[in-house]
Amino acid sequence: MTDILLSAFLLSIVLLGIHSFFGLEIIKRGIIFTDLAIGQMAALGAAISIYFFDGNYIYPISLLFALLGGISISFGARRTISHEAFIGFLYAFGISGVFIVLSKSSHGLELFDRLMASDILFTPLNDILETAVIYALLGLVLYFFYPKTHGMVRDILFFVIFAATVTSSVRMAGVLIVFALLVAPAYISLRIQKWNPLFTAWIIGTAVNIAAILISYTFDFPTGYTLVFCHALLALCVSVVLPVKNLHQ
Repeated sequence: MTDILLSAFLLSIVLLGIHSFFGLEIIKRGIIFTDLAIGQMAALGAAISIYFFDGNYIYPISLLFALLGGISISFGARRTISHEAFIGFLYAFGISGVFIVLSKSSHGLELFDRLMASDILFTPLNDILETAVIYALLGLVLYFFYPKTHGMVRDILFFVIFAATVTSSVRMAGVLIVFALLVAPAYISLRIQKWNPLFTAWIIGTAVNIAAILISYTFDFPTGYTLVFCHALLALCVSVVLPVKNLHQ
């Protein structure tokens, strides 16, 4: 029991660490569904790898599609009257592409479900450690170089690192889990607006992760979807209870 829960908890914490930063940024930018769009593009790359290459080259192909999605948002959002509309079109393109590709596979529904929310209980510890190292390096780049950039260079750097992060996360956890961990803790933190937003997001996210994993284990629910459910439920409750505040600051 301990080993299974430990793997799920460690993975959720690794994902929460860097995604909380990205969540705060995209909420302040007013492009909340960027993660879903880029994550879905990464999933499209994974689906193409699975169908055409038997799962070989899954990471580089997913990364390529995620980078194309991130760069498209960086450039395209500047040339459209609505950021969210452009991002929505990109998401629709990605998810419809996944359905089209996997419709030719005998295990299409199972593969689609895995791309949406994986069973994180059985993630190998080596994979979690490898992901933690990668995210730590990306975090150092964000800490030392991102604040020194401006304009288009700043946007491109942000979306390239974001795409690389989301690609790795989607491969391990699925699109919906990544979205929940990225947006919900950051959103709740910004609604509270009493302490450091990043640390608040980490604390809230960790507490929800622990509760969701224990609930899923106790009642034999799918761990991934339980995480998404709990994060979404808390965010909805906070939205109803707390007064409206400007999050784009």
